[in-house]
Amino acid sequence: AVVSTQSTGTGRGGGDSKEWYPCTKLGRLVKDGMIKKIEEIYLFSLPIKEAEIIDFFLGSKLKDEVLKIMPVQKQTRAGQRTRFKAFVAIGDYDGHIGLGVKCSKEVATAIRGAIILAKLSVIPVRRGYWGNKIGMPHTVPCKVTGKCGSVLVRLVPAPRGTGLVSAPVPKKLLNMAGFEDCYTCATGQTATLGNFAKATFAAIAATYAYLTPDMWSPTVFTNSPYQEYTDYLAKPFVKQPKKEVKY
Repeated sequence: AVVSTQSTGTGRGGGDSKEWYPCTKLGRLVKDGMIKKIEEIYLFSLPIKEAEIIDFFLGSKLKDEVLKIMPVQKQTRAGQRTRFKAFVAIGDYDGHIGLGVKCSKEVATAIRGAIILAKLSVIPVRRGYWGNKIGMPHTVPCKVTGKCGSVLVRLVPAPRGTGLVSAPVPKKLLNMAGFEDCYTCATGQTATLGNFAKATFAAIAATYAYLTPDMWSPTVFTNSPYQEYTDYLAKPFVKQPKKEVKY
């Protein structure tokens, strides 16, 4: 069953408008306007540990969708202990996508945690052309594959106007990532929705793993934000009282 949440993508799972006190160096630089675009973070492969960083850059554009909620059980002496596992996809339909999985005793808590994890896993998506480079990029730049468990997903470039030729689960992820046309090929136990979604996410992430000839120009290296603003980060930062995050 696919459940769509009405969250606008602001704050912790939406609706939380409290003041954000960053607790990482990257968070401080983002909040104080030192980093202007999220691409600067990806350029230096800086790990994002706070979901609010993604909200800061993509907040209003992000849309999340619950792909599946499934009960998982653990056998105990007293019987079974049932928890709920939520799979949430998040994207801005224009080159950014994330996937989060969270297990919890309550459905609402699992969804909330999965949204936070999805934001932390947001990746940039590279798009390209099927033939001539006319107009905006619309499909995958080359054939890419992703694998999780037995599921293998292959994304193949498609001509403009084809649409997303895909099963419902990858179609959602490809649409959220901003692809307009794409052929797909899947093998393995695709009924396992979690692995199907993760394999598709891995394939989408692989689009930036290929060094194509149009990216052969010499790289001009610049300092990372930590190096550039080292004097600013060296100043003492007044830490706010720590808030408990309830999952």
